[in-house]
Amino acid sequence: MIKRFSITTCLLLLAVTAIGWKYQQYLHNPWTRDGQIRAQIIQVTPRVTGPIINLPISDNSEVKAGDVLFEIDPRTYKAALAKSKASLVQAQAQLNKAQDEAKRGHSLSRRQPGSISQLTLSQLNNAVESAQAGVMVAKAAREEAELNLGFTKVTAPVDGFITNLTLRVGSQVVANQPVVALVDKNSFWIEGFFKETDIQDVTPGEQAVVTLMAYRNQPLQGRVDSIGYGIAHQDGSTGVSLLPNVNPNFQWIRLAQRIPVRITLDDLPETIQLRVGATASVMINKSQPQDTQ
Repeated sequence: MIKRFSITTCLLLLAVTAIGWKYQQYLHNPWTRDGQIRAQIIQVTPRVTGPIINLPISDNSEVKAGDVLFEIDPRTYKAALAKSKASLVQAQAQLNKAQDEAKRGHSLSRRQPGSISQLTLSQLNNAVESAQAGVMVAKAAREEAELNLGFTKVTAPVDGFITNLTLRVGSQVVANQPVVALVDKNSFWIEGFFKETDIQDVTPGEQAVVTLMAYRNQPLQGRVDSIGYGIAHQDGSTGVSLLPNVNPNFQWIRLAQRIPVRITLDDLPETIQLRVGATASVMINKSQPQDTQ
């Protein structure tokens, strides 16, 4: 009986000691289960309007920078380029004509002073300047047509992952309207939301341990990159009759706000695939010295 009581007492003491140690760790090292994986999301936006004729990508596929994501029907833009080239030839012909007439007029005026009035000479010069401007406009139109034709092939700006793809061959895309979401492969970070009372002395560079819910047995090492400088204000938004919305609260209960802390991972094992929005736990290890390099 005494032996059994002693074993029970020892186990209880060990449990209390472990709980006390974990609690001290929690007090010294800020910790939160409210964390998420984040990444830069590029909204791929076409520069021209038209139907899609080629779609080599698929949903949730990986692409490299420069890969063609989709191609818009180029026929309209090829026709516009041909038209702009013809307009340039026409404008150049008008310039040549104006220059020839001005040259003949000035030559005649030098051989036979007074044969051509000063007003006529001035009009010939103005005609040359106007034709030169016409050539410049035609060249700009040709360059714009060439750009628009090039914009019919939309490529990936960075390495990344296509997600939530809803386009199909034949889909109509509109200029300056985002149509494809591209997750930047090299931009992942962890965002942990800590109580404001836990991070008053946390500084960038301190070590952190990240545990992903999908990979519980593979904790990841990282460092505090930055701490958010603000969060959205809940009270004070405009309500009915342009009056502010203010939520009621109990004066004796004041909940600490959550501040976002950005964590950059040191090394990512090949067996782990980060996905935007996945859940993570984050602990900032204040017992470790900061890297001064």
